[in-house]
Amino acid sequence: MVGESPRLRLNPENTALLVIDVQMALFLRPTPIYKADDLIRNINSLVEMFHLSNALVVYIQHSNKKMLIKESDGWQFHPDLNFKEDDPIIHKIHGNAFKEMNLKQVLESRGIEDIVITGLVTQGCVKATSIGGKALGYRVILVEDGHSNYNKEAPKIIEKWNLKLSKEQAELFSADEIGFE
Repeated sequence: MVGESPRLRLNPENTALLVIDVQMALFLRPTPIYKADDLIRNINSLVEMFHLSNALVVYIQHSNKKMLIKESDGWQFHPDLNFKEDDPIIHKIHGNAFKEMNLKQVLESRGIEDIVITGLVTQGCVKATSIGGKALGYRVILVEDGHSNYNKEAPKIIEKWNLKLSKEQAELFSADEIGFE
């Protein structure tokens, strides 16, 4: 269970969970999302913990002209995600959720200093948002078992980017290692 004996204790008042692009079209690709059930379970466990601690949860939703066409079925969030009515949703068109979007303003308005990153896809928007967040001065925590992709080499890609991002951009923790003070 998330938060039972966390190695990382965060302050709920200045921490946000970012749930990036967990959208239906990505789950319908010919190559499935690697460990999709575990991914959704880990994200939902974190969402529940953040909600119980009154910490900010932000959902990020990508749109493009190919498979994530705005308002299409594929553009919708995965139906198993645990939303609250007041969770902000950021719509984006770039890999980096901070680029040309109001994510920074949403986080600043709540005094957020630490961001916990989960979602899809590892080598795309998860990577870009991790790098973008670090460049803006946020403490970036990448949930090592909270992001995935639909590549045949998914385990290697996840391992590669966990290692690369943990060297300079992000601190790396599993979902069950994260908790609150």
